[in-house]
Amino acid sequence: MPAADPIELLVAGKYPDPATGELLGCEARAVAIEESLAGQELDLVAGLGLGSRFAVIGDVDTYAALGERVASALASRFTVQRIVLPSHPHCDVATIDQIGAGLDPVDAVIAIGSGTINDLSKMVALARDVPQLVFGTAPSMNGYTSVSASVTERGFKRSVRARTPLGVFLDLGVLAAAPKRLIRAGLGDSVCRPTAQTDWLMSHLLLDTPYSTVPFVLLADDEPRLFGDAAALVSDTRDTGAMRALARTLVLSGFGMTLAGGSHPASQGEHLISHYLEMMKPAHLAEAHHGEQIGVAAIVMAAIQQRVIDRDAPLPLAPETLTRDDVIAHFGPALGETCWRELSAKALDAARADAINARVAASWPAIRARLAATAATPAHIQSILASAGAPTSPADLHYPDALFATAVAHAREIRDRFTFLDWGRSPLAQPEPI
Repeated sequence: MPAADPIELLVAGKYPDPATGELLGCEARAVAIEESLAGQELDLVAGLGLGSRFAVIGDVDTYAALGERVASALASRFTVQRIVLPSHPHCDVATIDQIGAGLDPVDAVIAIGSGTINDLSKMVALARDVPQLVFGTAPSMNGYTSVSASVTERGFKRSVRARTPLGVFLDLGVLAAAPKRLIRAGLGDSVCRPTAQTDWLMSHLLLDTPYSTVPFVLLADDEPRLFGDAAALVSDTRDTGAMRALARTLVLSGFGMTLAGGSHPASQGEHLISHYLEMMKPAHLAEAHHGEQIGVAAIVMAAIQQRVIDRDAPLPLAPETLTRDDVIAHFGPALGETCWRELSAKALDAARADAINARVAASWPAIRARLAATAATPAHIQSILASAGAPTSPADLHYPDALFATAVAHAREIRDRFTFLDWGRSPLAQPEPI
């Protein structure tokens, strides 16, 4: 008898926690990942019984890929407001407010797109206190089913608590037809699982912050299939089996974040590096996709983690030496104040650093073994990305090495999340340039 599908169990509220046996569920009521959803759009939405008025939000590209098909299907029975944004919109407060101001009374918001469109729709739906659904157009990120949205306000990118979409619908044919860069970006957002897990576990072991294995158990079946044949994602034959593994990995990763109540299982040091680049890179540099940056940053994080874990004696934690003036001098007055609040929330004074160091030294073999069990080598992550032709170095992103090095050095300052960027800031732990 085949094992029950974790997606189906979560939607039914019957996924057993491996540690406690508690039945876990999520707000989503329907997830469809099929070879084709053509002709099913109306039934998928109507089956949720949400009402008769829908806003269908996309941009000119996602409307061409799928949006018009969905909107037309729904318009045969329901009232549909089509909202078509220009190409490459940003999920920022101004855009959220602009969409909200023009929104008719609706019973639900339907996103047609991937990262930015999904996040915009989450925030618009949250402001109206209505449900959100999403028809994905690219397997570019793991936020489809997460409880969070990434929003930029006054230049600072933050993760905002929203709601998990009630319905998530992924047509594998549409996903496979997405630009290959977006497919590779989804792979990049997936290969960081080991670095994110190891960062999160390290914070738990050293600082007693919460940690759960559930988000990673969810991925146990699909992730090996994805990583083992990543090249098939971008083959000319459009292997929908490989695409299904990627789509399921992204959906389950998002559910893992929802169950954890935040992005911790999938967003740690590698995401801080990416967020830093998005906030601070010079405007004249070409825009890299989020997942492309994550993949390269994951290689760097794996190298930092390996340098710390491989030591026979633990690397001492250092008390925080940066001051508010230091942070503002680097980030500027507006961003600097926000970053200082984040950094100071996790800053260790000398007494606490000494206490943690003593505890870690006494238990280093056990701590080291647990961290090694979740970590991946940089070569392993690099090989997965390279097999699909994804970026593996700053040069592949068209970023100067100096910019990337600055991001690695200062990314820890933008969030209160304690990662190996904090523990490994000693020169003894820094990786070789990639």
